[in-house]
Amino acid sequence: MKYIEYLKLHEGVLDEPYSKQIKGKIRELRVDFSKNRHRIFYFTFINKNIILLHAFLKKTPKTPLGEIKKAEQNYNDVINNPKIYEN
Repeated sequence: MKYIEYLKLHEGVLDEPYSKQIKGKIRELRVDFSKNRHRIFYFTFINKNIILLHAFLKKTPKTPLGEIKKAEQNYNDVINNPKIYEN
């Protein structure tokens, strides 16, 4: 939760090593616990709302394409249905 709070405090704008650009507006929040590397895909939306798209445990050096595709599908769902996600 502290990583998400840090992301919120900075209005979705974090640089490496905390966050990395993945594709288009999709970024990944890098959450490391001990030897586990978790990644949370997100983007900023209407009025700087932070939308968390997809999370996974990273086990390989490169981000798996399947995980990126899941995040893209979720991103498109948000973009195509914005009223659902507005405050």
